[in-house]
Amino acid sequence: MFDPATLRFDAAGLLPAIAQDAESGEVLMLAWMNAESVARTLETGRVTYWSRSRRAFWVKGETSGHVQELVEMRLDCDRDCLLVLVRQTGPACHTGRRSCFYTAIRDGAETEIMAPIA
Repeated sequence: MFDPATLRFDAAGLLPAIAQDAESGEVLMLAWMNAESVARTLETGRVTYWSRSRRAFWVKGETSGHVQELVEMRLDCDRDCLLVLVRQTGPACHTGRRSCFYTAIRDGAETEIMAPIA
């Protein structure tokens, strides 16, 4: 059985978790997890992050309805970052966009490449 304590957390007890759409491969967002949020995600199948600003667990979609259902969790080679493959309901970004990565730098300027979902 997998033990989240085997992961390499930073000094604050966190590690980055990249959420990726399991079907399309689109990178949706980056957030943070601690050992308990990893365990909760694996136990419930609902992706649970640790909110650094609120200092509380954050079940993605709990208030917005934009749920992330866990398909698979992957560890990187150093065990200090996670890739969370998800089925995303609605936008992943709090701005209403499908992905938090909606700004590109092109020819030295920031360019929005994704509109909010209508």
